Amino acid sequence: MIKKYIFDNSKHYASKWTVLFIDLCIVGVSFILAYFIRFNLSFNFDVQRLWTQLPIVISLFLISFLISGSYKGVVRHTGIKDVYAIFNAICLASIAIITIILTNRYLDIVEGFTIPLSIIIINSLLTFIALTAARYVFKICYESLLVSKGSPTKNLIVYGAGESGIITYNTLTNHSKMKVKVVGFVDNNLLKVGKQINGVKVYDKSILTKDFVRFHNISEVIFSIQNIRPKQLRVLVNEIVDLPVKVKIVPPVEDWINGELKVSQIKQVQIEDLLDRQPIKIKNSKVVKDFEDKVIMVTGGAGSIGSELVRQICKYNYGTLVVIDQAESALYDLQQELKQAGFFNFIPIVGDIRDKNKMRVLFEEYRPDRIFHAAAYKHVPLMECNPYEAVKINVAGTKTLVDLAVDYDVEKFVFVSTDKAVNPTNIMGATKRIAEMYISCRQQEGRTKFITTRFGNVLGSNGSVIPLFRKQIEKGGPLTVTHKDITRYFMTIPEASQLVLEAGAMGKGGEIFIFDMGESVKILDLAKNMIRLSGLHYPDDIDIKITGLRPGEKLYEELLANGENTLPTYHDKIMISKVRNINYTKTRTKIDELCISNLFFKDNVVQLMKSIVPEYISNNSDFCKLDANNEQSETTKAAKSQIAQLNS
Repeated sequence: MIKKYIFDNSKHYASKWTVLFIDLCIVGVSFILAYFIRFNLSFNFDVQRLWTQLPIVISLFLISFLISGSYKGVVRHTGIKDVYAIFNAICLASIAIITIILTNRYLDIVEGFTIPLSIIIINSLLTFIALTAARYVFKICYESLLVSKGSPTKNLIVYGAGESGIITYNTLTNHSKMKVKVVGFVDNNLLKVGKQINGVKVYDKSILTKDFVRFHNISEVIFSIQNIRPKQLRVLVNEIVDLPVKVKIVPPVEDWINGELKVSQIKQVQIEDLLDRQPIKIKNSKVVKDFEDKVIMVTGGAGSIGSELVRQICKYNYGTLVVIDQAESALYDLQQELKQAGFFNFIPIVGDIRDKNKMRVLFEEYRPDRIFHAAAYKHVPLMECNPYEAVKINVAGTKTLVDLAVDYDVEKFVFVSTDKAVNPTNIMGATKRIAEMYISCRQQEGRTKFITTRFGNVLGSNGSVIPLFRKQIEKGGPLTVTHKDITRYFMTIPEASQLVLEAGAMGKGGEIFIFDMGESVKILDLAKNMIRLSGLHYPDDIDIKITGLRPGEKLYEELLANGENTLPTYHDKIMISKVRNINYTKTRTKIDELCISNLFFKDNVVQLMKSIVPEYISNNSDFCKLDANNEQSETTKAAKSQIAQLNS
């Protein structure tokens, strides 16, 4: 009955005035007991004087409780700070009592009013013990009643017995809705092994075996090690990934909410946490000064990269931010997100960069100083089947914006490109490379500073491999990998956006910025690790199916084309690609011809692309025949030349 009543009313909290009343009652009882103890557990003292002193003592404790606020704490969540508040209140009250007694002794305000010092000391000790014990007894009873009702207790291990591990332990055990039991800490520091923290033993990592996990019914291992490197975390995770437990991680302390760790922040280890690359951190960024009072335009502003660009730009002191995207739902979601975050100085516009008239109206109205062009079609297999759309957006759309940027004297134009533009093997990569080349052509006029950024795959972006694998795991598999040896570079969306902004600030025009992305990741290994992190086993629980390379897909990506070198910048991870020279007049003429041919659905569009980008060699695509024809044509030309030489 009592248990049911407590459980049903667990969401209600006792009034602070009720707590204050109980505390004052405890003070009164403690004061009477102090006299009783002082006089050898007897009543050989002036009881009438006791009743005179008691209201004064209680009044002084009331004032001290009100000042310290010790009664305001939620009793079921009593912690060390609440004990400090009680201690401070008792000290304050005791000092006040002693001060009044000494003052009365000299001024004789209340005749005969005095309390022995021993009584004050005993009362202080009894009150402190009673108030603290009462709170902890209630807390323990409350937790034990809640645990016995509802879902069973979950046993777990905290990996890391440092300060972060102890905070994690306190967060888990103090959470009323979490029925957890920390079986032990695991730490690599042998000086800590064998000792106890809050009554919980510290073990060496060698105890993490299937027998130990099964015996203690452990369901989770939580890594609580601050500033751990991804490579080190990957090693530790690999040591326990075959155990039947979920692997979770505590976020860095700077991500804690108001400096406090919340249970909701303890997340399952993601594959992104294990990628062997150091995140790029830019110090002394030039962006702040570059954006001051500027009108900034972002195309593709609701996409993966574009939306993150907008989020980061919103934090700066700019003039106006114009966000353009043709996807109204995604743009609406971004608009609501920014408003909820307290950002209102932006203008969302539904528009298509292929609509030159609409774009001209926007340029005329807002007169942008900075343009970040992230609008593009990016999915390789889809674009391989739709070259018309790829050219229309990635080439003609970019050309429209570039031309308008020059016409309206835009200071800087930053183009978001891709590593697939390097030695392209597909339509998408080739269109991005052609867009880079057109930008290089217009850069020669020296009116607008055109800057290009190149990077690899972005973690978690729409349609990327990691979200695909997660969906396949949720459905029970199999995971699909196109080739057992395929590799890719990865980076996070915030990093990619940070690079784009920094490139815009530091670029002087004509540069292609690339950066050190660490080692490329084997997609097959990525798939296996994601299966393990989901608590499943390959191939017993989920299999991996090799499907074969898709049209236009490479086994590996490159950041530099043949004939390109790099120049250093102020940041050792960011470099400038030194591109080979091209015939700007001829290239621009061919790109104009490509856009016109595409506009009229001519069959020579892909052939024109290959003539503009000679290194574009199709792979596993219907367009491979064009490369064969080109090779045959070159062979025929060479043979004719040799015959002509022989005849002469």
